[in-house]
Amino acid sequence: MTVEKIKYKGFRNIEDQTLLFDKGVNILFGENAQGKTNALEGIYLFAHGKSFRTQNDRDMVSFKSKNTSLEMVYDEDDRKRELYFELYKTKRRVCKINKAPAKLSEVIGLFRAVLFCPDHLSIVKEGPAYRRSFLNSAICQLRPVYLKSLQRYNKILEQRNALIKQSEDNPNRYKGVIDIYSESLAKEAAFIYLTRRDYTEKLSLILTEFFKEMSENEKVTLKYKNSFKDFNESDSKLIEEKYYELFCKDREREIVLGSTLHGIHKDDIEIYLDSREARLYASQGQQRSIALALKLAEGEISKNITGKYPVFLFDDVLSELDNKRQRFVLKNLSDKQVIITSCDISGFNNDMLGKSKLINVKSGVYY
Repeated sequence: MTVEKIKYKGFRNIEDQTLLFDKGVNILFGENAQGKTNALEGIYLFAHGKSFRTQNDRDMVSFKSKNTSLEMVYDEDDRKRELYFELYKTKRRVCKINKAPAKLSEVIGLFRAVLFCPDHLSIVKEGPAYRRSFLNSAICQLRPVYLKSLQRYNKILEQRNALIKQSEDNPNRYKGVIDIYSESLAKEAAFIYLTRRDYTEKLSLILTEFFKEMSENEKVTLKYKNSFKDFNESDSKLIEEKYYELFCKDREREIVLGSTLHGIHKDDIEIYLDSREARLYASQGQQRSIALALKLAEGEISKNITGKYPVFLFDDVLSELDNKRQRFVLKNLSDKQVIITSCDISGFNNDMLGKSKLINVKSGVYY
């Protein structure tokens, strides 16, 4: 899978530009605030249906415009496909697949991309929410049914929390309705948990191999941490019953605190470096290497499931790696399309520069 071209109109500081990419390594270089990350953001948008920098479409629309449009042509199995988004400041976006109107949920998963940016160090060093977000983004591209289940779970959770807050003065007022929501929540939680656990197990195996090659004697492993201890059951019905028990057992505390205390919205991935928590004991360099290896492993799983590698997007990170890690990245991305941003190409080794298409970026214009 490769991006052939993407056309931007009124997208952040990009007024009207068509950007062409090679099938190998592409490096967008230039000073800060010129539009390099904006280009990656547009590509990422087609893979995930959302930006990695903002929650609002209006933030991506140029100050001078009421709307922005992006049109991408990508190649899969020697067949060209076209995706189109039109974003507005005040109304819902328009989506098209091969010029035909489509729902956003129909677009997600058609084109796949893996992003690695400086913020992804948070996957290793920050709290559980960052690791859950990483899992959700990775899995949603591969399994549309997971995205729908996650959306249902979040909607039910919101409704259940609202009733819990309204029960403060009378704990039994909405007990029956809360129980119904708990049943529905347990069903979605069981599916999401099993999907995440399976993905994490696959990810851990590939991550261990990548990191071993990158850092020689050090070992990194992952473990999915859920709301119940020492429970590795794989029967979805039994897991559903377990979640329902969790949702029911602490209702009084939930009413006091005003929210649902258990569920997949509380889960985490534990990352271990040589049997110690990487979040606490890994150096910043080790954390960067773990995050990079995680992203490479994410791409490998995508290929294993779909048969094709996704496009790899690296935002201002590779030039910070030493020559050894640059060579490792180049070796593992040699048969994939990679789009990299950097302020200064002098930080790259000659081998990488010699195999790359160089694109200078200045004030939203690409040369």
